Amino acid sequence: MFLAGILGPLRKELADSLSSCRVLVVGAGGIGCELLKNLVLTGFKNIEVIDLDTIDVSNLNRQFLFQKNHVGKSKAQVAKESVLRFCPSANITAYHDSVMNPDYNVEFFRNFQLVMNALDNRAARNHVNRMCLAADIPLIESGTAGYLGQVTVIKKGMTECYECQPKPTQKTFPGCTIRNTPSEPIHCIVWAKYLFNQLFGEEDADQEVSPDTADPEAAWNPEETAARASASDQDGDIKRVSTKDWARSTGYDPVKLFNKLFKDDIMYLLTMDKLWKKRKAPVPLDWHWTYGLKDQQVLSVGGYSQLFQRSVETLRAQLKEKGDSAELVWDKDDPPAMDFVTAAANLRMHIFSMNMKSRFDVKSMAGNIIPAIATTNAVIAGLIVLEALKILNSDFQQCRTIFLNKQPNPRKKLLVPCALDRPNPNCYVCASKPEVTVKLCVHKTIVQTLQDKILKEKFGMVAPDVQIEDGKGTILISSEEGETEANNGKFLSDFGIRNGSRLQADDFLQDYTLLVNVLHCEELPRDVEFEVVGDAPEKAPPPSVPEEEKSITNGNKDSAQPSTSTKAEDDDILIVDSDEEPSSSTTDVSMETGSLKRKLQDAETGETASKRKRLDQQPAAEDDDDDDDIIALD
Repeated sequence: MFLAGILGPLRKELADSLSSCRVLVVGAGGIGCELLKNLVLTGFKNIEVIDLDTIDVSNLNRQFLFQKNHVGKSKAQVAKESVLRFCPSANITAYHDSVMNPDYNVEFFRNFQLVMNALDNRAARNHVNRMCLAADIPLIESGTAGYLGQVTVIKKGMTECYECQPKPTQKTFPGCTIRNTPSEPIHCIVWAKYLFNQLFGEEDADQEVSPDTADPEAAWNPEETAARASASDQDGDIKRVSTKDWARSTGYDPVKLFNKLFKDDIMYLLTMDKLWKKRKAPVPLDWHWTYGLKDQQVLSVGGYSQLFQRSVETLRAQLKEKGDSAELVWDKDDPPAMDFVTAAANLRMHIFSMNMKSRFDVKSMAGNIIPAIATTNAVIAGLIVLEALKILNSDFQQCRTIFLNKQPNPRKKLLVPCALDRPNPNCYVCASKPEVTVKLCVHKTIVQTLQDKILKEKFGMVAPDVQIEDGKGTILISSEEGETEANNGKFLSDFGIRNGSRLQADDFLQDYTLLVNVLHCEELPRDVEFEVVGDAPEKAPPPSVPEEEKSITNGNKDSAQPSTSTKAEDDDILIVDSDEEPSSSTTDVSMETGSLKRKLQDAETGETASKRKRLDQQPAAEDDDDDDDIIALD
């Protein structure tokens, strides 16, 4: 929609500002396509867009800048070409890259007057938030989940940053529940995704799928196990070796895989007597019992057995084509990968007496996905531009957080504007001196865990450097490749770290320093490696009071009118960070990208010592877009 035409003519000063300012759009998916179109039709002339993703067939039903002949091509590049048809005079630069690439440093962000996020993952949103804070550039954040959406403005020192309030963490489950005693379909779906990685992807010891003999509930007699768990037949009989190694030794034979996973392992579980005293015991499946069943309906055991066979054969061929030591990455938009998870999850659901799920349901649950609605994306994209006009019109006091609701509120409003909140003085990102306390066992926590799970995963750093405040300046972690790798497997206590120790973590790319206070604890809850003291509860804070009586201007003081638009997130599919449906007050939304699956670590390679120089001396001349990540908004 041509916003400028609908809102009336813009003042000359504002129109001139639009044509001369440089803006960065991070993400070219569902919201990004709508946003780029709105920007050029409103009068923006200098736009840079970054997106790591490529176009998938599943994108075509709502990402209108893409067509069938574009499948497989860069989203950012094709979006640029399509948008130029709306406005050939626009100057658009496209980057097929991750916004977390070290090339897009603070100096790069300082080239823009405004940054607009249209992302689908939290890691990238956190990163862009920090880069905009470091560069002191306004950021407009957005997100959608089905019919719900949200837009907010972030300005250093004036508003909450994206990380001021905790976002609900994705729900996790104890390993023994996933491996031994699933009771909900989601348990089986998580198991199936782990299985995919164990067979075809990157093996992870934390994603084991075989029965967990260390389960404290499983008080079984090992001597009776051998007698009762007679290895069914040669097809499924296995030795307890790596799942991938065993699968390779069978040539990824679908029948042998089936009997191992759904017969032998289940029979092994049945020997753990105590597990089934108060639970319904699982019922093993045998390939020969299921293969002959007629696939009369999608949710038949026979149908899923055959789907399992076909998907394994296809994935096996993909691995062979990639060569030795190749790995596949699970992607919900990859049909063979989705077929495998759907089949494996449903077969396990059947074994554990659960109602099986449709492919659509499995896909939604496997990615915590809420299918995106094209109109929601369009509304949110319109709201982003309205907030951008206010910022460029130096009318920041009129900026709002705007929620798009599924149903009208008591005042019969679908769009609810709220005043922007002030920064959280205790925020570990935008506070003047960010500081956190982490409870862990220094005798059990290794340096690798501190780096990967605490600093990178929990606190969103890309390439941290860590120094112990011990008076000697001991370097615990260096982002320079190979410099401190020998420390990775050592315990924190090996370096004299104890209760009360302080660690200074620096990320030079993000121009971010975090002081970590160590609180030693000998025993943490089961399956918990660390806790952040005072960490936010799962529920988001109460919303600000809606200012429905106040009009939301479009940035043109000569034609201020109440806003009738809302905000929505952009991608094809949204990943929601909590199990509850987002509400107008707590829309923690994440969008899922076609093939994400750009891990945070992918952007962590690159320079470190040189980062300081680049941040201080080298202004970047280009713009970047993050691989479609997740945006979770409150």
